[in-house]
Amino acid sequence: MNLDITWLEDASLEDADALLPPEVIAQEIVEDLEAALREFAAIAEALGTVTKAEATDG
Repeated sequence: MNLDITWLEDASLEDADALLPPEVIAQEIVEDLEAALREFAAIAEALGTVTKAEATDG
């Protein structure tokens, strides 16, 4: 079995100057994680496993 996945390389990542600054990437990650946490908290609340206050205590 050959697990060579070099064909999956993203050519756009080779030019470091074209990448977003690390602080922008970090902020986008934080925003995505916060949105995901809100969604999971809403699901947990709907299932009755946690109260709204518990879900937002973080």
